Amino acid sequence: MTHEADVIIVGAGLAGLVAAAELAEAGRSVIVVEQEPEASLGGQAFWSFGGLFLVDSPEQRRMKIRDSRELALRDWMGTAGFDREEDHWPRKWAEAYVDFAAGEKRAWLWERGLRFFPVVGWAERGGYGAIGHGNSVPRFHVTWGTGPAVVEPFIQRVRNAETRGLVTFAFRHQVDGLTLTNGVVDGVHGTVLEPSAVERGRPSSRTAVGQFAFRAQAVIVTSGGIGGNHEMVRRNWPPRLGPAPARMISGVPAHVDGRMLGIAQEAGGAIINPDRMWHYTEGLHNWAPIWPMHGIRILPGPSSLWVDARGRRLPPPLFPGFDTLGTLEHIAKTGYDHTWFVLTQRIIEKEFALSGSEQNPDLTGKSVRQVLGRVLPGAPGPVEAFKKNGVDFVVQRTLPELVRGMNALTGEPLIDLTALEAEIVARDGQLENPFGKDAQITAIRGARNYLGDKLIRVAKPHRLLDPAAGPLIAVRLSILTRKTLGGLHTDLSARVLRPDGQVLPGLYAAGEAAGFGGGGMHGYRALEGTFLRGCIFSGRTAGRAIAASL
Repeated sequence: MTHEADVIIVGAGLAGLVAAAELAEAGRSVIVVEQEPEASLGGQAFWSFGGLFLVDSPEQRRMKIRDSRELALRDWMGTAGFDREEDHWPRKWAEAYVDFAAGEKRAWLWERGLRFFPVVGWAERGGYGAIGHGNSVPRFHVTWGTGPAVVEPFIQRVRNAETRGLVTFAFRHQVDGLTLTNGVVDGVHGTVLEPSAVERGRPSSRTAVGQFAFRAQAVIVTSGGIGGNHEMVRRNWPPRLGPAPARMISGVPAHVDGRMLGIAQEAGGAIINPDRMWHYTEGLHNWAPIWPMHGIRILPGPSSLWVDARGRRLPPPLFPGFDTLGTLEHIAKTGYDHTWFVLTQRIIEKEFALSGSEQNPDLTGKSVRQVLGRVLPGAPGPVEAFKKNGVDFVVQRTLPELVRGMNALTGEPLIDLTALEAEIVARDGQLENPFGKDAQITAIRGARNYLGDKLIRVAKPHRLLDPAAGPLIAVRLSILTRKTLGGLHTDLSARVLRPDGQVLPGLYAAGEAAGFGGGGMHGYRALEGTFLRGCIFSGRTAGRAIAASL
């Protein structure tokens, strides 16, 4: 089977859809090649919580948050920690992205129908100093409708272009290689896979039923990262983070396997920063899994006591929601691959949210009535379902019973009751005065100075051993694979570069495959709300650049 178009896009996730929409609106013909079934249109973005990084938005101003492009850029650069020669283009992408987030981004998204939850979240709070890692102010804007609402406007635009004959979808087409003529990338070839009716996210067959070859003036790689391929994650795991965990769970479907990165590299494209990655430390085994080793991330408020596998409290500022990568490094160097949250029913009701569109039916379904229920007593339904059915939860009335349950869950007597009780009693003692020396208690009180946190995200400080706040809860946390921060090296036009820094003609990359821009615009760390928007920004950039160049 052969076919020709102006542009071929490999990957029907968010970045690919945005690029296709831009190209079609410019009158260019596009083939979107996707190895998964049509049910998976939209890729990982569909499963997301829909968090977006915006700067100086109306939502922030209504919450009395003072933000600016200058503060956001300072936070970004302090978080990214760019320190390599190859960080030239990633740094340029970071600057361009912050300009977008502080400029036309919200209006551009609003024109496409996206709306935002009025309370702005405060992710990755940092805690190291004014020029170090973290968001100085809340910037995490949740899309009304979560991940499905993020992808829907772009699906509609591309489907409309399909009816006009400008876009052709080639589902179940697995790219095995890129074709070059006189050093210019001008097509793809690969395997046609048998039809599959599996539901979105579930593994699909790799049985071949034919071959294909498509030709075009340009090819865009938007195939995502490596989070579903644990072997590749471990192969790229950086020594600075300690040894790779022996056991991890997956925050993305199995088809997020990194295949296209190697294929693009074989064609001459350069991959930079493969050791930069973003994995979460608050993972739960999904009690109703969709893909293999399916994990769900807790989006925690700051009040849970975080202890390692032996019951030792994590050091400041490694509190829930403050520094994902710093916590990952600390955990990896303990010699264990799990940690624990110790908390109360009062904390779980106020502070636990679960990442993912399917775990937030009120926001995903755009139900104002159900959302208002979040301020009422009781934990959200999906959280209570995990507490009841999840294998990672221990719920008891007393601390001795809780510790026995924690040790029984791991099969080893790792937690010492006397030591953990001493830590908790000392922590509780810090609440007898409106001041104290416990850094986490200070952080909790500081968080409640922000109205959004006080209303729906941070429980009123209380003693963990107060029976009125119980029962006590312990939650075993696993490392959850998620994002690739490095990727194909691209310039500001999304053109893929060779190892010598020169452009590889005809090849472009966007989304996670390009480290969300440049081969890693986040540097070492992310500020959150920047992955979906990184896909949108880089997909838009690639589509517009190609449309102008053809």
